[in-house]
Amino acid sequence: MTLRLSFRAVLSAAIIGCGLFGATMAETQDAAPIAPPPSAPAANLPSAPVPYTATVRRRAPRPRAAAPAAVTPAATPASPTAAAATPDAAAPPVLTSHAPLPVADLESYVDGVVRDRMVRDHIAGVTIAVVQNGQVVLKKGYGVASLKDGRKVDPDKTLFRIGSISKTFTWIALMNEVDAGRMRLDTPINIYLPEKLQLKDQGKKTPVRLRDLMTHTAGFEDRALGQLFERDPRRERPLELYLRQERPNRVREPGLLPAYSNYGVGLAGAALANVTGQPFEKEVADQVILPAGLTHTTFRENRPWRDDLPPPMAANLAADLSDGFRWTPLGFQTEDPEFIGHIAPAGAASSTAGDMARYMTLLLNGGTIDGKTVFSPKTSALFRTPMYRPAEGAPGWNAGFMDIPLPGGKRGFGHAGATLWFHSNMVMVPELGLGVFVAVNTDTGADLPATLPATIIERFYAPRPDIPAASPISHDEARAYEGRFLTTRRSYGGLEGFIDRLIGEASVRAAPDGRLTLTIDGQSSQWTATGQPDTFAPVSGPGLLVFQRDDGKVVRFFSPMGGAAFERIGFPHQLGLLIAFAVLTALAAVATLIGVATRDRREARQTPTQARASLMQTIQSILWLIALIGVGVFAAGASDVANVVYGWPSGWLLSASACAFVSAWLTIATLAMLPVVWRGGRRVDSWTSLRKLAFTCTTLIFLGFTLLLGAWGFLEFWNT
Repeated sequence: MTLRLSFRAVLSAAIIGCGLFGATMAETQDAAPIAPPPSAPAANLPSAPVPYTATVRRRAPRPRAAAPAAVTPAATPASPTAAAATPDAAAPPVLTSHAPLPVADLESYVDGVVRDRMVRDHIAGVTIAVVQNGQVVLKKGYGVASLKDGRKVDPDKTLFRIGSISKTFTWIALMNEVDAGRMRLDTPINIYLPEKLQLKDQGKKTPVRLRDLMTHTAGFEDRALGQLFERDPRRERPLELYLRQERPNRVREPGLLPAYSNYGVGLAGAALANVTGQPFEKEVADQVILPAGLTHTTFRENRPWRDDLPPPMAANLAADLSDGFRWTPLGFQTEDPEFIGHIAPAGAASSTAGDMARYMTLLLNGGTIDGKTVFSPKTSALFRTPMYRPAEGAPGWNAGFMDIPLPGGKRGFGHAGATLWFHSNMVMVPELGLGVFVAVNTDTGADLPATLPATIIERFYAPRPDIPAASPISHDEARAYEGRFLTTRRSYGGLEGFIDRLIGEASVRAAPDGRLTLTIDGQSSQWTATGQPDTFAPVSGPGLLVFQRDDGKVVRFFSPMGGAAFERIGFPHQLGLLIAFAVLTALAAVATLIGVATRDRREARQTPTQARASLMQTIQSILWLIALIGVGVFAAGASDVANVVYGWPSGWLLSASACAFVSAWLTIATLAMLPVVWRGGRRVDSWTSLRKLAFTCTTLIFLGFTLLLGAWGFLEFWNT
């Protein structure tokens, strides 16, 4: 489940995603074990693999903390005969597109990258599978799955949460229904939903279709805080109840712009269950998991039995489930599992590297494995072909699978995933017959799954040029793209909308050499103009940055990795403006209270109206300061993503919003009193001109802050 927070590195995005004993277990998830394909033969390999230090491009050094001895990142060999790396200064030749990977060299390289990242990013455990041409090329586990018993990661036994990779199982099951003629891509989704789940038009002219859900263009806002994950299994809800209670607003017509939506996939899963007449978990097991021979994959979760929920995870699988970890200054901390069964189609699956190797082989082999057809060649083609692309060159969606740009101009398909403690990625490249799956079990480990598949392809098939190409446009031309942009994957109102506006910004700056610097979630990258208008290629790495214009002005760009558009921010929503008014409000409030405390009441002269206005402004000042302190306390704890997600809505933020709401109304009342305040009474019974001016300036500052907070949604304390 891909979360939207960076803070959204998990929330990003963000965000995105068992059986019983005996006969029930066999029916729902288990089958007789099917032996995985044998490993590819290591013929014609180099005499010695190239050492990691000679091939990897390291980032700038940064301080490293030592990992506890219990989780020292030592590799768990895939087999007793796993190849060992020996130093060699020579780099291996770049492979042609169809040449198979050299197994020993690949293992040496991956070992180096993984060990480096485990130390650098404080990762407790990693599981990896690489397949090519129907063979398992690499399958390994690193580190630990549990600190309680020292259990190591076993690629064939240890289950990791795979988050939003779960969605790909949902799409396979749905496409089987489409192939069977029971569902159609261009039919409104309401046709397939029970009445209680059907979407209201909310002023929109076009109904949401199944196709729109698969391409994340249904037009939903995206909400996650307080409901996407649950820590207490007693708070779990059936899928249908969750979808009824957490219905998001439709903020645009379907098919216009991408905005990644977990809710949309949950709705698709509910449609599948309604059409087939079976619970989603059983249907996806019967249509995908069992036929593919995935004996260690399940959408069920490890929780107590409840009559109103699907059965929990089978005991044999629960025993092999990896714990999730948080890195703290005191070392790794084992965390309670995050539950997401209430929206299982979007992110509830758990699996092993061994099962994911079979799954990738199935996807690369056109839907067939071990002589069994899980989905049709027609569906397989749809998974590899863009069903929606927001602009020429921009990444899109292939029937629910991500359209992934890769080094060397190659394109792949797959999906990434994240829960609070687990991060994963699955990338397949049909041109190379290659599939890469990697997952980690620690909150700080998002970078490794995000980058390793492309890094492997770049290392062996498409080394980057030593000298980046010069920018073909000037600094002045590049300045047309400068600005601040806000993601479409966000909540559009209330306190969550306020938070999303704070963390969902991206900035584009023009460098003196004509390149663009794009900053998203604190990560910056450089981009150079191409021969296509409004299209930029990265100085390093794959992908394209595509802008769109309206009446000649740049108004948006599309995320280089897909999933969302970023729209130019208008004047009221500039973060710098909000911060400036917050500072001015704090200073004005403090000055007002100082004036109240130090003013000589015996010498003060004022009319009854001025006295009431002064009291109202004093109350406003106190309320504004309480609101600002509340936001500050919330922000101080916002680095704990789990606390924000589980504890939403924050009491501090609710109190701050309520205080700001009351103060806003008092500010409006004070504004209405200004003419009377200035008119005063007799000369000796009225404020001085200086005090009237200070009162007016303070009122206008409070008013400006009120209008900004209203535009940002902060005053809607009832809308969480």
